[in-house]
Amino acid sequence: MDITETLKLAVSAVWAHKLRSALTLLGMIIGVTAVVVIVSLIQGFNRYVDEKIAGIGAKSFSIRRFSFDDWRNTDTIAEAQRRNKDITFDDYDFIRARATLIGQIGAKALGTPSNLKRGNETMERVMVDGATANVAEIENIDIAEGRFFTATENETAAAVAFIGADVAAKLFPNSSPVGQEITINGLPYRVIGVAAAKGTVFGMPQDIFVNIPLRSYAKHYGALIRQRSFYIVATAKSDDVFQEAVDESRALMRVRRGLRFGEKDNFGIMTPDAITGMRDRIFGPIFIVAIAVPSIALVVGGIVIMNIMLVSVTERTKEIGIRKSLGARRMDIMKQFLIEAVMLSAIGGSVGVLLAWAAGRVLSAVFFPTYLSITAVIVAVTVSGAIGVVSGIWPARRAAWLDPIEALRAE
Repeated sequence: MDITETLKLAVSAVWAHKLRSALTLLGMIIGVTAVVVIVSLIQGFNRYVDEKIAGIGAKSFSIRRFSFDDWRNTDTIAEAQRRNKDITFDDYDFIRARATLIGQIGAKALGTPSNLKRGNETMERVMVDGATANVAEIENIDIAEGRFFTATENETAAAVAFIGADVAAKLFPNSSPVGQEITINGLPYRVIGVAAAKGTVFGMPQDIFVNIPLRSYAKHYGALIRQRSFYIVATAKSDDVFQEAVDESRALMRVRRGLRFGEKDNFGIMTPDAITGMRDRIFGPIFIVAIAVPSIALVVGGIVIMNIMLVSVTERTKEIGIRKSLGARRMDIMKQFLIEAVMLSAIGGSVGVLLAWAAGRVLSAVFFPTYLSITAVIVAVTVSGAIGVVSGIWPARRAAWLDPIEALRAE
């Protein structure tokens, strides 16, 4: 019997029991959908993080009070709080004056929730932070309207503000905000620019913020320590010397702090590789578990298919006996039942991928873009087909080895 005839028989058998086939497919569909959705979320999340790193400068780094390693556990945090000193303007000036491999160097301070007002419109707990003028170039800030503040405005602590798109839409719904005034915690600031909209991440808006000159921030909010921690941002002169620029900055900070050979750094340097490494350390085990748990549904789906195929063999014992008495070989019988099992799994895998694609579109609209790669689709369908092969072998073998005389006697 050729493969075409075998396929026809398998399709006929599946179609003859539509409800049973649909219920059999349910476990496989759920398993494949869950696995593919999780993989799409993981790939989308990783791509999102990589894009954000690229967006702030794939070859930029920052010098802060703490490093990622300082946050491993409560003991390392407590030790770092005793050992590490706040980064200061003097540290910034020291590195800027002596570094030879740094292309640009700027500084920022962590934000403070503040109240904004313009006329009768108010916004509460908007994050306001300070930055030097060249941060716009270092972090590749996309400007929709107006401009970022200048070095002169920073040095003179000018009362100017660069605002997020949502702030502009809320406080200036019917006019351009550039050149107009808002109050931040009761103090007047002139709006000089608006950032391009970034949208949301995990449902959290990314366009509700205000940047003001760093020295204005220090003047109006107080010392740049603790919750207003000062930190340095920089880029290398070229991609080829990025690591050398990081090493040079570390060496200069150690000299500045008077650290001896072998003594642990009392500051932290954060690079794109450190950020992705932290992501992998934190989320790697979570991702493995997230994939492993729904994979159990695939195993359950395979068991269901095996069970149904065994039932099918029992129900069709007489049919098997007739076919064998008419000359069907054991391999023909085995192929028929094996193809039925693989067909059920493949259909379940295909439907699961389609449902996962639809779910991914919804998740992309609500949280962050998911990414359904061709590799994930191929792997999902291949795995579901392989499960069909594994779950169909025993029922197919059992059918193939039935004694034709005994089979014909079956009722």
